Amino acid sequence: MEEAKEVLKSLSFDFALMDLNLPDGESIELLRVQAIPSNTIVILMTAEGGIKSAVEAMRLGATDYLSKPFDVEEIPLLFLKSEKQRKNQRLVQHSLEKRRKKTANLYFEGSFADDLEQLSKVTEVDQRLTNDLPPILIDGPTGSGKSTYARWIHDNGPRQDAPFVAINCSAIPDNLVESELFGHEKGAFTDAKNARIGLFEAADHGTLFLDEIASLSLEAQAKLLLALENKIIRRVGGTKEIKVDVRIIGAANQDLRKMITEGSFREDLFHRLDLLRIQIPPLTTRGKDIPGLSEHLILSLASKYNVIIPKISSKSKNFLVANPWTGNIRELIHELERGLILTEPGNALEIRTNHPIHSISNPDDWLNENFSFPESGFDLEKEMVRLIQMAIAQTNGNISEAARILGVPRDYIRYRLKKKNF
Repeated sequence: MEEAKEVLKSLSFDFALMDLNLPDGESIELLRVQAIPSNTIVILMTAEGGIKSAVEAMRLGATDYLSKPFDVEEIPLLFLKSEKQRKNQRLVQHSLEKRRKKTANLYFEGSFADDLEQLSKVTEVDQRLTNDLPPILIDGPTGSGKSTYARWIHDNGPRQDAPFVAINCSAIPDNLVESELFGHEKGAFTDAKNARIGLFEAADHGTLFLDEIASLSLEAQAKLLLALENKIIRRVGGTKEIKVDVRIIGAANQDLRKMITEGSFREDLFHRLDLLRIQIPPLTTRGKDIPGLSEHLILSLASKYNVIIPKISSKSKNFLVANPWTGNIRELIHELERGLILTEPGNALEIRTNHPIHSISNPDDWLNENFSFPESGFDLEKEMVRLIQMAIAQTNGNISEAARILGVPRDYIRYRLKKKNF
């Protein structure tokens, strides 16, 4: 034992095959005192009855163990398996670090500070509970960052080292939803040539993010509700009940209450999901905070394209504030990325768009003095929103000032813009 400690001080190994019992003690002590470098793959050899020590060794960093007697040919195969496992673990770790870096760098200035307050309240609850974390429902229009906020909650909660599994429910065919969520046994259906675990099992002890949850069929909603309430699933074609501990985060870009009245979403599932809620407003309502968000986003975009970080031109800043952003942050990122690519080094970033916010040169525009109402009808709701956007642009994103010049309450503006985007 002591001789091994001395050798390990001056030599390094890719692999170490250790017998549990050494003349002056157990080799597990080398792991306990961290005498073996962490990048060394350790395989423990143990006689019958030494399984408990082998499990302890794996807890301390050993990769695997061999029970005596064993075939010598097993050793290189086990080393190859262990090396592959170590590489996979490193890839997973790299992916986690990359995701955490991204969520840690989110923009929470101005009105976005309200979002941080909502998120922080959820993670405060999570840290107190640790286990049995309640479901979360994230409300927001398409492209508003629901998946990013879901990852932020996971990365800042007690399960940050556990899996985060995300799925877009609208992308799964109805006949495969149950198999995707709960898995299936071999032969459960025509294409089930092998057994496969579902996303609930893959996310066990972690987080399962269900984006566009409103697209699930009523049948799938019923099975999801059952899994949420009982914390037990059963694979398609199987009879075994499998316990799962999964934090569910659902996201919707539709009004679920309206869908309940229409009979297309289960009320009991809604109330089960709606224990904690995060509401993300449309980007249009952010007004004067949009240029600041844009400058923050340009930092990562400039790094992506390895270019000097440009300033945003004054004209483009006005456009950022006044544009309706029907695609929300996703659309904003797209426009910024395009502008960055087209901007010559040293020049200010110009956002070029083929969709002007308003134009009075068009004879069919009601701002034109020669305008007359078309026989096909006039979209009053749409033009009311346009008026609001013009007022916001004129006041450089100051919603309170826009409300004043329009002669309406501030909440009226937020209501109109939110109604337009949902």
